[in-house]
Amino acid sequence: MDWSAVLSDPALSELPFKIELNEWGKIEMTPASNIHGMLQTAIALDLKQRLAGGKAFVECSIQTAKNVKVADVVWCSPAFYARNGVSTPYQEAPEIVVEVASPSNRIAELVEKKALYFEKGAKEVWICEESGEMLFYRADGKLSESMLCPGFPAQVEP
Repeated sequence: MDWSAVLSDPALSELPFKIELNEWGKIEMTPASNIHGMLQTAIALDLKQRLAGGKAFVECSIQTAKNVKVADVVWCSPAFYARNGVSTPYQEAPEIVVEVASPSNRIAELVEKKALYFEKGAKEVWICEESGEMLFYRADGKLSESMLCPGFPAQVEP
């Protein structure tokens, strides 16, 4: 199955799950939780306020080496948006990609996604723990804070 088939399948459009495709084209679904959605919203709103020149949004599909992954939150610059617009899925990763951890995410999965996003050009990948604690990474390792969005809080309130 490819991403356009997922998007056009009416049986999948009403499911209360985040849908991604694994490297074999099989659908993977993650149940939604309210805290997960609240953390996504808080991060996106904060990014939009702090980095007003670009676009911050949730549920961004990105074509990776292991098929389509859907990042919880992203921020993209005007230059990124000019190149990619609203194409779905993006063939490159936005500058900031954020994954919000949940009980269904295993650490190994988040580490793999982080690597996939960096391979597709992300400048920073952030992981938000279920507690709201933020972890910031560049391709060369962990950061004490974001370099692209200085002052972004180390703890996000839902």
